[in-house]
Amino acid sequence: MALMQNAALRFPKDLCHAERNDDLTTTFGRVGCAGGTRRRAGVKMKAGSKTNVDTVNGKKVNGVHVEGRIPFLDQRSGDLLKDGESVYGGVEPNHEYLLGRFVEDRFVYRQSFVIRSYEIGPDKTATMETLMNLLQETALNHVASAGVAGNGFGATREMSIRKLIWVVTRIHVQVEKYSSWGDVVEIDTWVDAAGKNGMRRDWIIRDYNTQKIITRATSTWVIMNRETRRLSKIPEEVKNEVQPFYLNRAAIATENTDCEKIEKLTDETAQIIRTGLAPRWSDMDANQHVNNVKYIGWLLESVPINVLEDYNMTRLTLEYRRECRQSNVLESLTSMKARTGEEEDKQFTDKSAGAEDLECTHLLRMEADQAEIVRARSVWQIKQHDDQMT
Repeated sequence: MALMQNAALRFPKDLCHAERNDDLTTTFGRVGCAGGTRRRAGVKMKAGSKTNVDTVNGKKVNGVHVEGRIPFLDQRSGDLLKDGESVYGGVEPNHEYLLGRFVEDRFVYRQSFVIRSYEIGPDKTATMETLMNLLQETALNHVASAGVAGNGFGATREMSIRKLIWVVTRIHVQVEKYSSWGDVVEIDTWVDAAGKNGMRRDWIIRDYNTQKIITRATSTWVIMNRETRRLSKIPEEVKNEVQPFYLNRAAIATENTDCEKIEKLTDETAQIIRTGLAPRWSDMDANQHVNNVKYIGWLLESVPINVLEDYNMTRLTLEYRRECRQSNVLESLTSMKARTGEEEDKQFTDKSAGAEDLECTHLLRMEADQAEIVRARSVWQIKQHDDQMT
């Protein structure tokens, strides 16, 4: 992803008819225009100085500055549809899906997404991989919009200067409901410190129409040198960039977060082992390693098909232990057990009467030397069909 830096963005009132300046214009995509015509919209960038300075939460930060308010960001999706027909008229579509916006004094970044047809599974609902991709997209857009983005994949300017990147060490996701094809979701994300040399990023996902929270997630990140691939302490210059955005708020209460150690699976303790899993070129990200979301699909390769058909994954905890390259061949291991009443989560309590939860332990490892890549734990509940929910 190419991130803009050292530029001020100006948004004209009519993006459909914005004039293009070949020297200082970037095209960010196609937009819908009144009357059904579609053309590329140019966004003028003012590059008058090496760095622009903005004040965020009482502190100065360098970066991209969006001047003025974008009027159509506050429109809700319900305003755009009437009896199933478009009512655009002279009003632009909701570009919050593209741009996102800051709320709560710029501590929280909010962006909305439509669940696309290629983001659903056989049951016509979003998959866990879809949710994780949306969380990642929102996080990257948060960094870009905050004005601290460098030329790396979510890295700040000071990180880019020092050849540093963010890497995730642990993610915990709790899903109450999976959205369906065509649904709109609204995602909030924010960051906080995690110890002396880590950063915590949290998310909540709401149903856009009901505003009910349907997913919560929390993650821990550390810094790595992109050339040596060694972990690094967070330099003071980087701390100064990100600290103005720290918000002391938890998406998941401490007592509801999965903090327990994930046991290592072996050939003896695993019930199912799938071998010969090979990363593809398309699985690589801009940091030249396998994107962390790709691991979920490989972990699920060793989950029995009847579990995938009859159960929903409601909890997922991932512990990332090492990088994976395209040349590696992987193995996926899974063990399962019934979940006892004492182990059941208290935050989301909706479940079918008499249904028994499953808990799975997963391991993704190298096939050659069995070096661990990801440990994971998942919780599954029986799917509620329409006739069960009425």
